[in-house]
Amino acid sequence: METESLLTGTVNGASGDYGSWSGSEHRGAPDNRRMSYSVARELCSVERDSDEEDLYIQQAVVFIEDAIQYRSIYHRVDARSLRLYRWYYSRICQWGLGLTIAVVLLLAFVERPSSLSVSSDPRIRSPSIEPPCGFTESIEMVCLIIFCLDLAVKSYLIGWEELRKNKWLIGYTVVISVSIIDWVLSVSMDCDERLRVRRLLRPFFLLQNSSLMKKTLKCIKRTLPEIASVILLLALHLCLFTMIGMLLFAKTEKMWTGSAYLHRSFVLDPKKNGEWELHFRTMPDSLMSLLVLLTTANNPDVMIPAYSLNRGYSIFFITFSVIGTYCLMNLLTAIIYNQFRGYLLMSVQTSINRRRLGIRAAFQVLSCQGAQQAAEERVHVDAVLKVMSRVKMKSYYRAAITTVARQYTEVSYMDREQFREIFDELDKDCIKEHPPLPQYRSHALQRLQVIFSHYYLTVLGNAVALANVVCICTVLVLNSEKSTAERDNYVLEIINLCFILYYLFEMCVKIFAFGWLGYLSYRNNIFDGFLTILLLALQITIFITYRLPNSQWDPSSHSVISLWEMIRLVNMLIVFRFLRIIPDIKLMALVASTLLDLVKNLRAFAGILVVVYYVFAVFGIWLFEGAIKPPAGMSVLSNTSMENITTNFSMECGTYEQLGYWPNNFDDFAAAIILLYDVMIVNNWQAFVDAYSRYTTEWSKIYFVCWWLTSSVMWVNLFVALILENFIYKWDRSHSCSVTDVERIRYETSVQLMFREQVQEPTEEELVCQLHQHPHLHLQW
Repeated sequence: METESLLTGTVNGASGDYGSWSGSEHRGAPDNRRMSYSVARELCSVERDSDEEDLYIQQAVVFIEDAIQYRSIYHRVDARSLRLYRWYYSRICQWGLGLTIAVVLLLAFVERPSSLSVSSDPRIRSPSIEPPCGFTESIEMVCLIIFCLDLAVKSYLIGWEELRKNKWLIGYTVVISVSIIDWVLSVSMDCDERLRVRRLLRPFFLLQNSSLMKKTLKCIKRTLPEIASVILLLALHLCLFTMIGMLLFAKTEKMWTGSAYLHRSFVLDPKKNGEWELHFRTMPDSLMSLLVLLTTANNPDVMIPAYSLNRGYSIFFITFSVIGTYCLMNLLTAIIYNQFRGYLLMSVQTSINRRRLGIRAAFQVLSCQGAQQAAEERVHVDAVLKVMSRVKMKSYYRAAITTVARQYTEVSYMDREQFREIFDELDKDCIKEHPPLPQYRSHALQRLQVIFSHYYLTVLGNAVALANVVCICTVLVLNSEKSTAERDNYVLEIINLCFILYYLFEMCVKIFAFGWLGYLSYRNNIFDGFLTILLLALQITIFITYRLPNSQWDPSSHSVISLWEMIRLVNMLIVFRFLRIIPDIKLMALVASTLLDLVKNLRAFAGILVVVYYVFAVFGIWLFEGAIKPPAGMSVLSNTSMENITTNFSMECGTYEQLGYWPNNFDDFAAAIILLYDVMIVNNWQAFVDAYSRYTTEWSKIYFVCWWLTSSVMWVNLFVALILENFIYKWDRSHSCSVTDVERIRYETSVQLMFREQVQEPTEEELVCQLHQHPHLHLQW
C-alpha cells in the first residue's frame, strides 16, 4: 500500500507494498508450494451477497490497477473497502499525502534555528525571522493528524493479521506516537527546547510512503556486509601507509656544539620538519591527511614539503594514491554496484510477480461465475471491456489493451493465457502519432507546404540559432572590459531583432505546413514557439519603452529597467533557445531523454539521499550549532560588502578562516545542507574537518568521515551506476532508431523495465498458491 510512483513511473502516482511476494522465495518448499492439484478442474466460489455481478467487476478493476502499479493485492475486497481503497489511491489523495510529507519536512527551515535570513555568514547575518511559538507546532500537528488518518486507513484495508506482520506500519505507529509525545513536551516548554527528537524521525514519513525507497534501503542494508572486506582492505591500506609515513617523516633535529661551554645543544630544522609539522605530527593527523589524499582533495599540497627536499618522497604518495584511489576505491565502486544491482534485481522480480499475480487474480474473480465456467477457465469479453473502461490508467495503454481484447469478440470468451497476453501491452512503447498535414487545393500552396515541412528547414533554423549565439558571444567578448553604461546596447538590440524576426517567420511557416495541431504535437516546436513569442513580446516592450533607434537617449535614467537589463534577458532567452538542437542529434537526444527519465523515474534513489541529508543535517545542528564564531577582532563597516570586512588577526593559509568559509556552518538547517553538499563534493573538505576539530573536539572528524562514506563513497557511486544502467538500457532500445523515431517513441523507462530481460516469469502453480493465501479473497479449491 505504500507509494511506489517515485521510481516506477506508474499511472496515477501511487502504488503499494502490503505483504510481500514469496513465490520465488519458496520455490521448492515441501509444505505448500508444489501442490499436485489440477488447476483446470478447480472449483471457486467467492463469499458474496445476492447481487454480485458488480462486485466481480469492481474486484477485477482494483486487481488490475494493483497490477499496473505493482501493488500487493492483499487487502480487503468487499464493496465498501474497495471504494475506500480506490479513493485512497486516487490522484488527489496521494498528492495530498505527498504534500503533507513535504510540509512536515520543510518545517526544519522555519523552526528554530530559523533559516529565514538572507545570508548564513555570521559576520554579516541579520537576525533570522523566528516564527512565534505555536505557529510551526500547529502546522506540524495538522500533519500528524493526517498521518494518523493515513495509518488508520492502511490498517483497516489490510486487516489486523497483516498489520502485525508489517514492520513498516508498526514503525509508522511508533514514529507517530513519539512525535506526538515530543510535540506535547515542546509546547509545554514554550518551544524553548533545543533537542527535538521528532525532527530526526520526520524522514521516516517519506520512506514509509514509497515502496521502492524501502526496497532501496533494504538493498543497501544487504549490500553492506558484501563490501565489508573491501572497506577492511581500504582501512588496512590507510593504516599501513600511515605508519610508513610517520616513520618516513619523523621529527628530526639539528645538533650543534657551543664554543664557549663545550656542550651539545639541539634545535629544530624547520625545513626538514615541514611534512611532520603539517601532516604527520600525530597518528590522527596522519590518518586524516592520507584519508583526504584518498579523495585527492589535498593533492599535491600534502606532499610538497617532502617533495621539495627530495623528489624520491613522491614515490610514497604516488604509490598510496594509485593503490587506494585508483584501485581500491574503484574496486569498491564496482562491488557496491554489482551487489546492489543483484538485490535490486530481486526487488524488480518481486514487482513483476505482483503484476502477474494481480492479473491472475482479476481473471480468477471474473471467471468465478459458476462451477461450469470456472472449470472451463474463461472470461467473457464484454466483462473484460467493462473492467477496462473503469480502470484508472493512461489512455494509450487502455486503448491498446481494449483493441487487443476486441479481437476476441467473435468467440465472446478468452482463456487465461489470452487474458494475460492482452496486458503485455503495458510493457510496450507508445508510438506518438502526429496529426495529418493540412490539405491545400492550390498547387502553389502545396509546393510551399512541401518546402516548409522539410527537415532542412529545421537544419537551417539551427544554423541561424547558432549564428545568433555566436554574435552574442562576439559582442560579449568585445565588451567584456566595458561597464554596462559604456556598452553600445543599440547595436546588439538591432542584431537580436533581425534574428527574432527570422524565428517568427520560421514559426509561422511551420504552422502553415503542419497545422496548429501538427505543430504542437512536437515537443521541440512547443519549446521553440514559446520562447519565440516571449522574445517577440520583450522586443515590442523595448521598442515601446525606448523608441529605438534613438541612440542619443540614455534610457537607464528614465526607466525602472535599463535597456541593458532587458537586452540581457533577451540574450539569455536566445541562448536558452539554442537547446532546440538537442532533439535533432540522436546521441544528444538520448542523453537528454536519459536525464529526463532520471528526474521522473529515479526519484526514489534521490529520496534516500534527501533522507540521509536530512538526518545528518539534524545531527550536525545538534552537535555543532554555534560552534564556529567570528573572532572578536573581526568587524564589519556600515557597507556590508565583503570588501569592507576587516580583520585584526592572522590566519594560516588554506584554513577555514583564510578561505572565508564562514557561511558554511551548522547554525541553521539550510546552511547545514549546503555544508554537507560541499563535503560530499570533497573539494577542500579538509578545511571543514580541520576547523570543527579545532573549534570543538577531535572526535568531530568521525561525523565528517561518516558523511563522506555515506554520501560520496556509497550513494554517489550508486547513483552514477544507475545513470549508466538507464543510459545503456535506452541506448540498446534505440540503437536502430532514427532521430525522428527517438522523438516519436515515449520511453516509459522504469527500474522494472530496465531489468525486464533478467527477471523470470512466475509459474501458474505459484500464482495459484498466492491466490489461495489471500486473507480476504475466500477461494475454495
